Amino acid sequence: MSRTKIVVLDDDPTGSQTVHSCLLLTRWDVDTLKRALQDDAPLFFVLTNTRGMDAARAAAVTREVCQNLRFALNELKVVGKGIHPIMVSRSDSTLRGHYPVETDVIAQEMGPFDAHFLIPAFFEGGRITKNGTHYLMVNGEAVPVHQTEFAQDSVFGFKHSYMPDYVEEKTKGRITAGEVRHFDLKAVRGDCLADLLALQNNQCCVVDCVQQSDLNSFADQIRAAATQGKRYLFRSGASLLTALAQLPPQPVAADAMREYVRGGKPGAVIVGSHVKKTTAQLNELLKQAGVAPVEIDVSRIEQEREALLKNVVDAVSIIHQLGKTPAIFTSRVELSFPDQQTRLKFGETVSAFLMDVVRRLPKDIGFLISKGGITSNDVLSDGLALETSRVVGQILAGCSVVRCPEEHPRYPNLPVVIFPGNVGDEFALATVYQRLSGEATTQAENAAQNASVSH
Repeated sequence: MSRTKIVVLDDDPTGSQTVHSCLLLTRWDVDTLKRALQDDAPLFFVLTNTRGMDAARAAAVTREVCQNLRFALNELKVVGKGIHPIMVSRSDSTLRGHYPVETDVIAQEMGPFDAHFLIPAFFEGGRITKNGTHYLMVNGEAVPVHQTEFAQDSVFGFKHSYMPDYVEEKTKGRITAGEVRHFDLKAVRGDCLADLLALQNNQCCVVDCVQQSDLNSFADQIRAAATQGKRYLFRSGASLLTALAQLPPQPVAADAMREYVRGGKPGAVIVGSHVKKTTAQLNELLKQAGVAPVEIDVSRIEQEREALLKNVVDAVSIIHQLGKTPAIFTSRVELSFPDQQTRLKFGETVSAFLMDVVRRLPKDIGFLISKGGITSNDVLSDGLALETSRVVGQILAGCSVVRCPEEHPRYPNLPVVIFPGNVGDEFALATVYQRLSGEATTQAENAAQNASVSH
């Protein structure tokens, strides 16, 4: 009998933000996929980073992963190690990403599927779906996500929070709102098995859920349908993975993760995200007594790259020698671009610069915090050149900690925080820093210390 494995194609590396003890892959050759398929954890993530690509490249990468996955599954089946994959296209809980591009490719390569479900909920980040509409909780108020800054994204903008209308908008009418099957809270919390069994021909479905128990109940019924031969594809936020994986509590509690810090040393923080929430969090981080700012003027990168890189690396080295943690961040004013292609290309230029900084961080840093989804993907795959890493748990709701392998040539066993751009309140980044550094100064003490330093 085949074992089940949840295979998550993650369009940035933040989808592991509700789970632990599983592998993250930054490469997807057949041998690496075979190792992940045989790993003890019930799920693993393939970090495709497609949210940082154009649609054509995103489709090509997704297709390559799926084709290699088919080869890996077939090779294991031949030697009596058959595995039944549950396919999840993990994407942004605020509806940004290449839908339906990625689910179309997965359906072509790994199908046929009886249905694909859109479940963008991420409860730890305040993302819920009710009456078919997706909301972001802001100061206790449920705001339709199309009314937030995320809907204005220059690459992935959208006009609808009512999920059937969102599907029609993104599929350009190929799937109309009237064709989308809606599983409301009554169905999710009750008995919807018969409805699940009746789905066919890759029916598009949206699912209401306002708390984790809703998805836990729904996942139970999905599993029951799967035992009867039904095959489903999921486009989801992180909370569905909690329900599907059914993991026990993480080994080390969030507030005890300082035990992973190497030698009790100061760390480093890399901030690439530009959303307003990140800027507010950065401002609070910079109030911490043990943190020193290193700002990168991104407008200078193309013309003054080498000189700018030297200045940044030298500044980081001096701060580290002083026993402090450098907060390395890109200038906060987002530049305007004539088109999407130019914007994406400039984003790659900035990221490549940041990764050169990561590769030149002091060898004995105690920890690394990476702020921003695409930034974090590049830190793992490029800056740290990790083929795989393992999630040890969450240091804050929605913020995963992974560790470099013991044999890493520059940063063995380094704990790395993957901190999404749109997660946490304004104090969240400072809280993560405090938990790793051991500092717990109050805001008032910070203000006093900063005032004395400035004078």
